[in-house]
Amino acid sequence: MKRRTLPTAAAFAAATVLLLTACGGGDGGSSKAGDEIAGSNSGDTGKSTAPSATTTESVSHPKVTLPEDVTHTFEGWQTGNASKDAVLTDASRRINALAYAITQGNPDEPALGFYYKGDALVGAADWVQEFVKAKKSMTGDVRYFKPNVDVYEKDKATLTYCSFEGKAYVKDRKTGEAKITPVTDNSYLLYSTRLEKNANGVWQTATLSSERGNDSCTP
Repeated sequence: MKRRTLPTAAAFAAATVLLLTACGGGDGGSSKAGDEIAGSNSGDTGKSTAPSATTTESVSHPKVTLPEDVTHTFEGWQTGNASKDAVLTDASRRINALAYAITQGNPDEPALGFYYKGDALVGAADWVQEFVKAKKSMTGDVRYFKPNVDVYEKDKATLTYCSFEGKAYVKDRKTGEAKITPVTDNSYLLYSTRLEKNANGVWQTATLSSERGNDSCTP
């Protein structure tokens, strides 16, 4: 199992598998231009089963529309608890925001700054830049499941969740060709995040790390 805080340029350059582990990267994750892509949905795509919450709906959210060949499924991301569901909603939007920035090839995408902050924001922008430099994008399906959220203060929370990224891949931005890779235990990731609610009521991801092949996520 491999634990890391994502994304980093060093990790991107070190591996032959290009992994999108949303840092918020994980959000950010990473490696060199190559093969498999791992994970990253703002509301408003109409293509995912992300949770919905009314807590921050008075705030104008960035418009995020994922390409037709990128889909996210969020399983069990509604608890019935308003505070927890607000965290889950903005976390799912953060995931979409990263994928959108990657597919647009824009490390300065405003949606990143809306859902990320601090080191996580820097990591997410750097991770998108690595895709741009490698002339790569992403395609395929990612499933997010087993969310566990703890709102331990009115404006602070932790969230862990799993993802299955074995059907998501890196693709060449020019040719559109995707590098298909086999499904292994490393296709399953455990994400650990910390979020903080800003003055506008938006839960921003402040830190994010991931671990591939974690037993709590693998079948």
